[in-house]
Amino acid sequence: MQKTLAQVKVNVNEEGYLTDFNQWTKEIGAEIAKEQEVEMTDKNWKVIDYIHDKFRKEEALSIRGIKNSGVINIKEFYKLFPGGPLKKATMIAGIPKPKSCI
Repeated sequence: MQKTLAQVKVNVNEEGYLTDFNQWTKEIGAEIAKEQEVEMTDKNWKVIDYIHDKFRKEEALSIRGIKNSGVINIKEFYKLFPGGPLKKATMIAGIPKPKSCI
């Protein structure tokens, strides 16, 4: 299905995750963050950059991986992306929901 984010039509699945990473832009990520009630700061964007890097390398994402990333500690991760940090962060990043979140 399609949804308009940042004045652009994007393809999303029934949960709201982008189905085509190539459609992602920072503006679209910011719109998704607003919908998820996440206020994006520089630290949030560093986490998104880390997630993008892992995704491009086709490496699995997990809470443990974020914890060991050196980018953020786990308490901060939960604080920056409250109510399901890995789900929200990956949705904002425009990548598929990690298998560890299913």
